[in-house]
Amino acid sequence: MIEAALVTILPAGFLIILFGGGLLSRRKNIEQDGTAPINRTVFYTSKYSILALWGAMVVQSWGVSLSFVEVPEILRLVALGLWGFGFLLMYTGRFRLGDSFRLGSAKESTELRTDGLFRLSRNPMYVGVFATIAASSLYTLNPVVILLGAFIIAVHHAIVLAEEKHLLNVFGREYAEYCSRVGRYV
Repeated sequence: MIEAALVTILPAGFLIILFGGGLLSRRKNIEQDGTAPINRTVFYTSKYSILALWGAMVVQSWGVSLSFVEVPEILRLVALGLWGFGFLLMYTGRFRLGDSFRLGSAKESTELRTDGLFRLSRNPMYVGVFATIAASSLYTLNPVVILLGAFIIAVHHAIVLAEEKHLLNVFGREYAEYCSRVGRYV
């Protein structure tokens, strides 16, 4: 029961912070929804598909098996570690971005963040998402979860590449120098 509660609290809390932060941003006249850097339908399909994978892990943690095979204990433990690590990155990245956080590319001027986690990875929140996708896949060993996870990762890599072009246009040399110092993911 403790495992299921923790597995559930992490995404629930993140979504509260994500959407609650959007409400607070609107009060400051900041639009948290940016411009989709790739096809809008594919962009939002991949974003909402993440929720489906998180839901699969939550459901499995409460004893509703989505697995066609028994998940080995070591995979369950690795999945739980990835789950916690992924959400740690996402929470930290979201708080560190502050008012610069957007779903998509910012429509207005924002600040380039290069400190904290952003000294280690240009995309720590995406690394966190990828870790939670891997966690869901390992925790459920469900082929649909695994295939959907592969789709999400492929689409999010395309999003990252498109966002990099946008950031290079916006921040120019400062962003190019940052890219030369810090890896895309790690």
